Amino acid sequence: MVATTTRAPIRSSVALKAVMAVTGILLVLFLIAHMLGNLKIFAGGGSFNHYAHWLREIGAPVLPGTWYLWIQRSVLGIALVAHIWAATVLALRARSARPVRYAHHRPVQGSYAARTMRWGGVIILLFVIYHLLDLTAGTLNPVGDRHDPYGNVVADFAPDHWYATLAYTLAIIALGFHLRHGVFSALRSLGQQTPRGERRARAAALAFAIALCAGYLVVPFAVLTGLIG
Repeated sequence: MVATTTRAPIRSSVALKAVMAVTGILLVLFLIAHMLGNLKIFAGGGSFNHYAHWLREIGAPVLPGTWYLWIQRSVLGIALVAHIWAATVLALRARSARPVRYAHHRPVQGSYAARTMRWGGVIILLFVIYHLLDLTAGTLNPVGDRHDPYGNVVADFAPDHWYATLAYTLAIIALGFHLRHGVFSALRSLGQQTPRGERRARAAALAFAIALCAGYLVVPFAVLTGLIG
């Protein structure tokens, strides 16, 4: 009976890690696609607005109106909620497995990574809500014109709207830390267990996180410095 009850939480934890992995991959693929779409702003306002309006027409005439966008938002929303739920349950289980805090606790890489993932996840979640209200709904955007996405982006990251750029930068940096640890953990799970393999996995995760963050941050700073406007 004890063995059966012990195996059940283990299987449950494995399932939760699988949920985190699948949802994490889905969210990362969206982040890559979204970053590439954002970079079209360097092609000019007409090209960027055409791309933004094209997103609303994907699937036509099979899917009417903006159905594709709503399907995408629903899938991503479910994936995000499932990712947060699985991470929260696993974190609570890890804490309950060691209820007594040591009097002399030495900070280690694992605890640092765990704190980074936890607080980074909170920051990212809050930013996603702000970002949707800003550039999707337009309620927090200085312009908020759904027919001019280019103008919305330029107004959002203008010098006099510096706090939006600051919030965006902090959120992207938090995302970078989150991705670095997540990608590293995923690569280790794929068999990079040797010291040399771990170093390669760590380097690959860091390179990916830096590249993605740079791709996102180049847009607001291009607006801020007048390169786009």
